[in-house]
Amino acid sequence: MPHDDAGHGHHHHHHHHHRAPDDHGRAFAIGVALNLGYVAVEAMAGVLVGSLALLADAGHNLSDVLGLLLAWGAASLARRAPTVRRTYGLRRASVLAALANGALLLVATGAIAWEATRRLLAGGAAIETDLVLWVAAIGIAVNLGTALLFLRGRADLNIRAAFLHMLADAAVTAGVIVAALAQAATGWLWLDPVTSLVIASVILAGTWGLLREAFDLALDAVPAGIDPAAVQAWLAARPGVVEVHDLHIWALGTRETALTVHLVRPEAMPDDGFLHAIREGLAHRFGIGHATVQVERGDPAHPCPLAPAEVV
Repeated sequence: MPHDDAGHGHHHHHHHHHRAPDDHGRAFAIGVALNLGYVAVEAMAGVLVGSLALLADAGHNLSDVLGLLLAWGAASLARRAPTVRRTYGLRRASVLAALANGALLLVATGAIAWEATRRLLAGGAAIETDLVLWVAAIGIAVNLGTALLFLRGRADLNIRAAFLHMLADAAVTAGVIVAALAQAATGWLWLDPVTSLVIASVILAGTWGLLREAFDLALDAVPAGIDPAAVQAWLAARPGVVEVHDLHIWALGTRETALTVHLVRPEAMPDDGFLHAIREGLAHRFGIGHATVQVERGDPAHPCPLAPAEVV
């Protein structure tokens, strides 16, 4: 008879894969506090000197706080225990947050490019160099400091989204400083908008990769870094296995990968040791920590309806 194995041990299986050390809660709290403080300083400076550019950048930095809160909330939701209705818990929240953070970055980049193009077509604009330099220097410190808080957690797509968001802002601010200094030295008003366009292009390139990966995870694609052909070949080489079919590999969230597969072993009886070796091998060789394996005898009188490659 076929043997079905749930193969995942919900109460004890690989829980150390589910979360980042310390859940990055402290990093998120510090990042949000720093960025909110910077928004307040920038907005006050903009009001005091009547600088629309500073006020606009304060609004942009407020979107960073939203991005951080989004990633923080998703990281917290991903730790929720499974329920009767949501049997995988809320781990997918981290994928949705990475998508949303990527979309926020695209909107922010579009706003930078729009404003830069408008200024370029208008012949550039004079900027208050001293004030911009001081405010921008604080901005670089805040954004780089926040990015560094997430440096070690970049294996998680949600954390990497937060990291890239803050790094992109640091790059924009650095560009502002370079352009302000160069413009003050040369008097070329077009330097500032051209620098902004170059930076926007660089951010767009990085964001596109993040969005594509997050979109793939949302659509249950095989996570980047896992070769499905290699997984299939390894499973096919297990003792007694003559056929592998209905293989699916997908991300439960941004930190855990799941797999389901049917293995045909005509001569073997149900064997917990075999199943244990399969799960351990998948975890250690491929980073797949949540495996469900169905073992079949391959009886032609009862063919598996999921065996054909075109059947999902």
